[in-house]
Amino acid sequence: MVLWVLRYGHRKFRDNRASMHVALVARAFGAEGIIFSGEKDGQLIARVKKVVKEWGGNFEAKYIEDWEKFVKEFKEKGGCFVHLTMYGKGLQESVEKLRDAGKDCIVMVGSQKVPPECYELADFNVSVTAQPHSEIAALAVFLDHYYGGEELAGRPEFSHGKKSKCV
Repeated sequence: MVLWVLRYGHRKFRDNRASMHVALVARAFGAEGIIFSGEKDGQLIARVKKVVKEWGGNFEAKYIEDWEKFVKEFKEKGGCFVHLTMYGKGLQESVEKLRDAGKDCIVMVGSQKVPPECYELADFNVSVTAQPHSEIAALAVFLDHYYGGEELAGRPEFSHGKKSKCV
């Protein structure tokens, strides 16, 4: 099963730091890559790629213009669309069902209010907590539960990086 993170609605100047942190968490906690939608930001993608070059791994970063079209096509190919929101079903119940489904996944985290279509398209609207919190923290907790803590066991190995062997 392959898991990608979709960062919805990135805004260059407002979300620059938070979007980078979403990418860092996605990489460190085992996602295949990150897809940005919203404003196209070549510098952000370059910074993510620089981290991969420096610290290793095969993590990818890319941009898509139309998130909804992308998600619909992904689902048509048999993939599963997960939306992290404080208005969803509980994390533990959802992650168990998601793992049992055995499908490739896209996990969406927003940077701005998401449209109703996001909730409607989602196979799983997942709530890490029903309280206001950080989408970055929600992603970390979700990925930890999704991978059953394996991404933390013995520190993941990120090969090919200049700094990947540092202690």
